Amino acid sequence: MPALGHTGPLLAISADLAARGHEVVFLGGARFAGAAARAGARFVALPAEADFDDRDLDASFPGRSELPPGPERIAFDVRRVFLDPVPHQYRALLAVLAEFPAETVIADAFLQGALALALGRPKGERPALIGVGVTPSMLPSADTAPFGLGLPPMPGEEGRARNRALQEELDRRGEPLQRYAERVFAEAGVRLPEGPRGRAVVAVPDVFVQLTVPGFEYPRSDAPASYRLIGALPGAVGGERPLPSWWGEATGERPVVVVTQGTLANTDLGELIAPTVAALAERDVLVVAATGRPDGPQVLAGLMGGRLPDNVRAVDHVPFERLLPHTDALVSNGGYGGVQTALRYGVPVVVAGVSEDKPEVAARVQWSGTGLDLRTGRPAPEAVGWAVEQVLGEGRFRERARALGAEFAEYRPFDTIAGLVESLAR
Repeated sequence: MPALGHTGPLLAISADLAARGHEVVFLGGARFAGAAARAGARFVALPAEADFDDRDLDASFPGRSELPPGPERIAFDVRRVFLDPVPHQYRALLAVLAEFPAETVIADAFLQGALALALGRPKGERPALIGVGVTPSMLPSADTAPFGLGLPPMPGEEGRARNRALQEELDRRGEPLQRYAERVFAEAGVRLPEGPRGRAVVAVPDVFVQLTVPGFEYPRSDAPASYRLIGALPGAVGGERPLPSWWGEATGERPVVVVTQGTLANTDLGELIAPTVAALAERDVLVVAATGRPDGPQVLAGLMGGRLPDNVRAVDHVPFERLLPHTDALVSNGGYGGVQTALRYGVPVVVAGVSEDKPEVAARVQWSGTGLDLRTGRPAPEAVGWAVEQVLGEGRFRERARALGAEFAEYRPFDTIAGLVESLAR
């Protein structure tokens, strides 16, 4: 998908495979052509009908901004962002394969043109397909509530009964969306299998790799054998940018708290970054506000009355892989990659997010014991201050985050994917 959070992991996989000597073609959003070239891949742009700029989704998809976060916006996104492009993605994929007879296709789970490829051609007449889960797992299960509700597992038969009831209700309400999906895939000449589309996304590929570890993903006793948790991808160190002048403070005596709204849901810095800055302004901590946008520091200063508190350092971007080893807590709106990067370094998390997949990420933070879920996208400063105090002061959060960091360290996701590419191509 032509969104940074979906494209970044696939570019990292491409770079690793190219470094191992594989020939890689990258099909993606036009704005990532340069990044694909730097990864060592030959780039092919998605057709305009399947491309968009995730930095301004509301401009790319008129009408989206009028819908509040929740079921209506999710339904809109499913139709317009994820389903409508499927026939165009599928045709683009077939065109690439016609001149580049790949042995393996590796696809972000949300680029469902690849699902159409697997459904539309017999296994012996198409490349092997590896699906990649770059968000919390969407795989429906008797052991979990339906994806999107942000509900952690409930043990025993009581939990399974809850999950069945919720899935039945979701299926009933989602019937129009399911029929819409069937029509879109039929336009591509493909028939969707019976059952929730989320299961097909995971079960149809020859292998589906979920980019996390068991300690951060709900167990599913009924998962297909092709479904594997392989750990999170390491991020780029980002040494190409000079470090900010205040970098030495990050290795000082004061606790370091990093706050970010990521690169997608950062239009309104008043949702989480400003409340966090206000909450921690008088505390003996260093606050690094990573705004994710070039004008972010200036906008944040404006929200704070024209001047940032003395203990706050605001930046547009920051090399997280270099900062997190010195960080004591992350305050996040729930980006999957960012939260897992923090946990790889044993950093506990405070999460406040309600859009996209963020409630699912937040629920997993709470379930795993690695932090606190504020269950809102716009917390009051008092709530953020209390949560940060708990995460910094109670050793159980740091202990669980460090344990999860040790679990992440046991996995070698690039080696796993490379091994799958080589074995499936035989």
